[in-house]
Amino acid sequence: MSHSEKIDASGAPKPVGLYRHARRVGNLLFLSGIGPRDPETDGVPGLQQSKSGNFTQFDFAAQCHSVFQNVQKVLEASGASWNDLVDVTVFLTDMQRDFHTYNQIYAEYFKDNQPCRTTVGIDSLPTPIAIELKCIAVVG
Repeated sequence: MSHSEKIDASGAPKPVGLYRHARRVGNLLFLSGIGPRDPETDGVPGLQQSKSGNFTQFDFAAQCHSVFQNVQKVLEASGASWNDLVDVTVFLTDMQRDFHTYNQIYAEYFKDNQPCRTTVGIDSLPTPIAIELKCIAVVG
C-alpha cells in the first residue's frame, strides 16, 4: 500500500466521529463527508430549533453555501483547490424538496469545473443537516 497523509483542517467543522477531514494517497485526495455545520459555533446555518426541539427556521440554500465553503476549507488545508475536484457525491435528506435549490447553487460554484457528480437521497445524516458532500480531488 502506498503512503498516505492524514489531514485535519482547523478551519472546517470538527468531525462527528473518529475520522480525518481528508486523506491523500499519491496524487488523490479523498475528503470525508463534509456538512454545512459552522466551524466556530457548530450550529447549522439556516436552521433554528425551539427549546422543545422543533424546527422554527429552515433555509436549505444557507446550508448549500456553507457546505461548499467547508469543502473549500478542507481543500485549502490539503494543498488543493476547487478546480482539483474530480468527483462529488451529494447526500440529500429530502430529494424532492431540496434538489432544485441544490442544483442551482451547485451550478454557481462549479461553472468553471465540472467534476463527476452523483446525488443520493437518504433518510438522515448524523446531525440535523440536510446535505453532505463526499469529494475526491487530484492534486500535485
